[in-house]
Amino acid sequence: MPIAAGIYYFLHEGGRLTRPPLVLIHGAGGDHLSWPPEIRRLANTRAFTLDLPGHGKSEGPGRQSVTDYADSVIDFMYAAGLSRAVFIGHALGGAIALTLAIDHPECVAGIGLISTGPRLPIASSVLENAANPTTYILAVQSLQELMRIPLASKNLKDQTFRHLSSIRPTLFHGDLRACDQFDETSRLDAIRTPALVLCGTGDQFTPRRFSESLAEQIPGAALQTIEGAGHLVMLEQPHRVAGLLSVFLAAIPYLPGS
Repeated sequence: MPIAAGIYYFLHEGGRLTRPPLVLIHGAGGDHLSWPPEIRRLANTRAFTLDLPGHGKSEGPGRQSVTDYADSVIDFMYAAGLSRAVFIGHALGGAIALTLAIDHPECVAGIGLISTGPRLPIASSVLENAANPTTYILAVQSLQELMRIPLASKNLKDQTFRHLSSIRPTLFHGDLRACDQFDETSRLDAIRTPALVLCGTGDQFTPRRFSESLAEQIPGAALQTIEGAGHLVMLEQPHRVAGLLSVFLAAIPYLPGS
């Protein structure tokens, strides 16, 4: 089982490498399977799909802040022998990618920000319910509604909601708190790396205005929207998202040895 710095990862060696290495970072309570095969196995790409600390097959507890998660990703990079990469993050993962671009620009060749924002506020009622085992199911029900996936099959919806219900409550509550405390609004204009911002127009959890704010404040950022898709846009429209990522990655110079 491949592990570096305590982090499990799925590695795809995409044949003849013509793109910088890719690091995929899932959202709150997720794991590497939060990314569909079309993205985990992107053509012509060396892709590392992570389980963040405490998630999936990774070791130890979860982290308590976005900055701590970003530091764990840097530790992973050093252990895996990566000097620079393109970081693609979903929701909490997008917050981690933003933090890496601001605090560790020398390690970042580009960022893809999916269903995320400069802030990720969580309703106080959801945080309170998630913190208590007896009311955890109420938090799940609230998030199920916000994370509805209108373009997905019933099977995918059932799988997604079963996963949400099975997450260790203390881990998920920690991730939600990390999201709620995250705020990089004042530092976005410091980012100098290529950036793709992507969202579904039907996302209620991280609404379209969050992505528009990112695209407006990050110099040179490109905004792409997928009509009608919800918060889990990469699962609803995997081929479309994979295509947009491929176009974005093709424009980033490939530096052998990264």
